[in-house]
Amino acid sequence: MSTVKLAIVYYSATGTLDTMAQHAAEAGEKAGAEVRVRRVARRTTTGERDATDAQAAHAEAAPETPGAEPDDIVWANAVLFGSPTRYGNIAGQLKTFIDSLGPQWGQGLLADKVYAGFTASQTLHGGQESTLLALYNTMHHFGGIVVAPGYTDPTKFVDGNPYGASHVTGANNDAPLRDTDIAALHHLATRVVTVADRLAS
Repeated sequence: MSTVKLAIVYYSATGTLDTMAQHAAEAGEKAGAEVRVRRVARRTTTGERDATDAQAAHAEAAPETPGAEPDDIVWANAVLFGSPTRYGNIAGQLKTFIDSLGPQWGQGLLADKVYAGFTASQTLHGGQESTLLALYNTMHHFGGIVVAPGYTDPTKFVDGNPYGASHVTGANNDAPLRDTDIAALHHLATRVVTVADRLAS
């Protein structure tokens, strides 16, 4: 019986990260973890295009996913963070949530957990790898254990991202996830749960 509590905490502007989080959750549950899926609130930044058709439609049809709270990270012993790319970095909304974890960090409540990430960008070289690496800078400050997928499964030689899972949305942010993307998400979540379970044991 797995002892893993997996929190999947993400920000989604147009729905791609919602879909990715759900695939990761399915894999986490299949691997035996208790899973919480939590969405960071959509607070548009000054420069973000909050009036685009895609974002407006997504805001109307956003899934009824509970909002992320610091306790979700404290509760978990494995965490997957998800964010679209923003200039090769994580979205400001997710960064604001992470920055709010100072009290928990100060008490050592974010350390010794397994962490990994997933992301999406409009273009193939749109900053996916640098976004994940930037995310992991914070995990190191937490004292967390970064469990990237590396090339630990044949699927990784197909999707080619050893730092996490990623997807290219295309110019209109509406390209559906490919089988390759879904396989990468499943492998990522399964690996995170497996390693967290070994640590807990």
